[in-house]
Amino acid sequence: MKQSRRQALPRDEPPETENEIRTSRAVAGYAYGVARPILVAAALFTLLLLLMVLSAIQRSSPFDVLLSSYSSPEKTSNAACSAVRKEPPPADKFHGGFLSTGFNESSCLSRYQSSLYRKPANHTPSAYLVEKLRRYEALHKKCGPRTERFRQSIKHLASNRTTGPLECNYVVWLPADGLGNRMISIASAFLYALLNDKVLLLHLPHDMADLFCEPFPDTSWLLPRDDFPVKNLNRIFEHDPHSYGNLLRNKVLSNDMNVSSSSSSLPGYLYLHLLHGNDDFDKMFYCGEGQQLLKNFPWLLLRSNQYFAPAFFFIPEFQDELDLLFPEKSTVFHHLGRYLFNPTNSVWGYITRYHEAYLANARDVLGIQIRIFAFANVEFDVMLSQIVNCSVKENLLPEVDLEGSNSLPGITGAKPKAVLVASLMGEYFDKLRDRYYEHAAVTGEVVSVYQPSHEEQQRTEKLTHNRKAFAEMYLLSMSDKMITSPFSTFGYVAHGLGGLQPWILVRNRNREPPCVRSLSMEPCFHFAPSYDCKAKKKADKGSVMPYVKHCEDFFLGIKVFDN
Repeated sequence: MKQSRRQALPRDEPPETENEIRTSRAVAGYAYGVARPILVAAALFTLLLLLMVLSAIQRSSPFDVLLSSYSSPEKTSNAACSAVRKEPPPADKFHGGFLSTGFNESSCLSRYQSSLYRKPANHTPSAYLVEKLRRYEALHKKCGPRTERFRQSIKHLASNRTTGPLECNYVVWLPADGLGNRMISIASAFLYALLNDKVLLLHLPHDMADLFCEPFPDTSWLLPRDDFPVKNLNRIFEHDPHSYGNLLRNKVLSNDMNVSSSSSSLPGYLYLHLLHGNDDFDKMFYCGEGQQLLKNFPWLLLRSNQYFAPAFFFIPEFQDELDLLFPEKSTVFHHLGRYLFNPTNSVWGYITRYHEAYLANARDVLGIQIRIFAFANVEFDVMLSQIVNCSVKENLLPEVDLEGSNSLPGITGAKPKAVLVASLMGEYFDKLRDRYYEHAAVTGEVVSVYQPSHEEQQRTEKLTHNRKAFAEMYLLSMSDKMITSPFSTFGYVAHGLGGLQPWILVRNRNREPPCVRSLSMEPCFHFAPSYDCKAKKKADKGSVMPYVKHCEDFFLGIKVFDN
């Protein structure tokens, strides 16, 4: 039995070669069965031994090396092609028309190859959603950056005066917090654009460059930085004079006003402050009457760190459309996320190379996503025990023989069960890897434990950190089953993209049960509004509709379930 290269080998093992030491930073652990002696000719034995050594070196390549090996954009397309060792895509590579045929396939390999790395999805997008996406793509192409209509809309914005909607109307997304928060808020903003026939443009920071393929053919979803008349976008927050909440508070705006006949000059844009700490005036965005007013503004700037899509199900004007778009209601992020967030060729190369090196030969993969927040104050041993208890109790991983005899027979020739750990810390990987290295599984199964990286701290401002984060979200989404931490948007993105209902490590004093199975693949809207716009009073939004309930991991939040 051979241990992961990250730990020192037992004393009776030969020392590592210089080559192996140089490539030994990969955080991957193996547990091997007992090899049977084979009599072979001397020449064949030498050849096989050489091939095995070369293979071991490749499989010990760290995620950092995999990331750096394709840093040149000019090389990414061919590199990602060579990294894929799967069968050619099925005939229906456009997934029943869900994906547009208007792209050059080589420009975004993941769009057409990702299905090769996942089991067939059981969630088919509705024909109405497919049609809606095609119509949106046509709108975005007509009104997107560098078009004549866009230039005319920019001139109107520069005049700083609004008299009503234009032919092309826009939602500009502004970033907040980490990558997971950004992705769930982008998906929510796109749904808002779909429901209102507006064009979504992203003010992407430099630390998100080259993460996602362009989702709309023959155009871009990136806001041009050079000629946009609103400056200092990174400094626009709740106290901005164009803030919708502030204008309501100061009675410059009212939700029942007629914009076109207003005697006063209204601003050229409104800023929507949808961060978790917004106030009741900002939250009027989630009321139907507020939406009627907002339709009159051709430019809306929106900043959020929340998955606010569930709130649209409470707005009467949107309900029929949402029913048509998502008959299976808990698939909102699953479909929109797969449509929007396809890794660029450079990131796809990282994903496929790691998958081929460590996960491709596994019988099945269990993803474990661990995020410890400072406010949670959870001790390491307590969390580790909870993870182990959850995985064993739910039959996600086998129990081990802790008596130390290590004499239980292995299943010869069986494919291993792989565990993919995603965490900023490396200690959880170490303990899980050692658990299945030092003790035999009572079932005779072989369990291999891997961790692509351990950054120790979140560094959202760094592009390399975000590339690793997105790659690991995507690798987790390829798992067969998942265990996730509560309250983590990183985990939400991973299981949402994968269409998985995860086991969530719940917070309670007794740690019993250690985890609960989510009944929905949807992310949680952590800080949803508690105001009932129709009744004009506070209400429990988790009990108003049968398919919108409180989140398992955060009771104040709400999420969408299926009836």
